Amino acid sequence: MNNEDAPNKHFLFPGALFADVRDYQISTVLGSCVSVCLWDTVARVGGMNHFMLPLWNGEGLATPRYGNIAVEKLLNKMLSLGCQKKHLVAKVFGGANITGSHNGNEIFMIGDRNVILANQMLDKYAIPIKACDVGGNMGRKIVMHTSTGIVWVGKGKVID
Repeated sequence: MNNEDAPNKHFLFPGALFADVRDYQISTVLGSCVSVCLWDTVARVGGMNHFMLPLWNGEGLATPRYGNIAVEKLLNKMLSLGCQKKHLVAKVFGGANITGSHNGNEIFMIGDRNVILANQMLDKYAIPIKACDVGGNMGRKIVMHTSTGIVWVGKGKVID
């Protein structure tokens, strides 16, 4: 592949989201954070978010660092690009519990709570989850190709 054939690349930072009608390779690194990848199977358009905490509590800015805001904003961005909700599928990644324990009790279990929130939001919007790689106690890197919906996880695991 020469450089002209290489897709555009975008690194997604925590608390952000990205979607585009052009072919992009979106990458991010997840620990307890979760990324929801949405892909329109007809328009062949994809996008991803990267949220850190499950719920915005109503204080401060309603940013995509919170799962309930991040999923809604990603869905709205996809719709603004011409996607249709009935053609969307989701893939969910991350949610590791890597914080260890404190006095024998797990601290917050943020990873689990982030995964639960992602599932609840996708169920609320009736978007089917086609694949997921969540939980555990280790982080993962993911790379999504927006024109195909294929996501590479960790060390070579492909979710098609």
